[in-house]
Amino acid sequence: MTNVTLFNKANVPAFAKNRDGMSSVAKALAGGNVDNTKRISIKGGVFRLYSGGKEIASIEERYLDVVFVAAAPEIGRVFYAKAYDGEVSAPDCWSADGKTPSADAGNKQHSNCKDCKQNIAGSGLGNSRACRYQQRVAVVLANDMDGDILQLTLPAKSIFGDGEGENRPLQAYIKWLMAQQEPIDPSLVVTRLKFDTKSESPKLFFKEMRWLNEDEYETISVKAESAEAKRAIAMTMPKAPTVAAPLAIAGTRPAKVEAEDEEPPAPAPKAKKTKPAVEEESEEPTVRKEEKKPSAVPAKKSNLAAMVDDWDES
Repeated sequence: MTNVTLFNKANVPAFAKNRDGMSSVAKALAGGNVDNTKRISIKGGVFRLYSGGKEIASIEERYLDVVFVAAAPEIGRVFYAKAYDGEVSAPDCWSADGKTPSADAGNKQHSNCKDCKQNIAGSGLGNSRACRYQQRVAVVLANDMDGDILQLTLPAKSIFGDGEGENRPLQAYIKWLMAQQEPIDPSLVVTRLKFDTKSESPKLFFKEMRWLNEDEYETISVKAESAEAKRAIAMTMPKAPTVAAPLAIAGTRPAKVEAEDEEPPAPAPKAKKTKPAVEEESEEPTVRKEEKKPSAVPAKKSNLAAMVDDWDES
């Protein structure tokens, strides 16, 4: 039994499963700011597993088998005015439907996305657009369909473009499934996600692997209607921490006042007159060295699918 256990609800009692979010007690005890979203990232061309905003595992394999549970109805867009510097922050502008900026976007670039200057080729690096497309989908691991729903955010390169043989971006893959003599719904099959090894930036191709069986399809159908699936495809952005402005209080800050129960210090005895001694060089104050905090244990690299059965046993 390992300390890091991934996405296995086998030991969770029935009454505790499929709850709609966290209770007020849990949020209060956790400080009120809880991110319990579980997601898959393709940062750096590696499949990474995140939980609560922290990377907890990554896998060496260049592919991952999943089942689509839900997908955002529209392709969204995000724009960052500054280059990524390692800090998680909200975009300056974003759109959930790819047409108009979201109401809570803090730095709207235009009234609509089509005519925005950030939508012009060349506004980003090279000939790219500064405002980027993205689509959120909800998936489950193919070998743990009873497990947690995972959020996956796909960049433009993984969405658009023509397929080459079995190497198809998302839209080309879905159109190919639907073009079969008997159209195939993507939620009826196991789909393999695999990296395009020729692409400089992370890019996925999609390929069908097998049909679901009746029990698996029933499981996916139930999950598709869950609140967990709806949260996974919703376009929400991290909020930058707010810093309170200094209070404008009339007057001046009082000097430190001694407590009433403290006795005044005794007068220092008068020093005897002596010949002045040669002043010795005082020692430098000892500088307290800051204790080095133990570095975070790096996320364990292992087969994500093989670690599934150990989640929630810790």
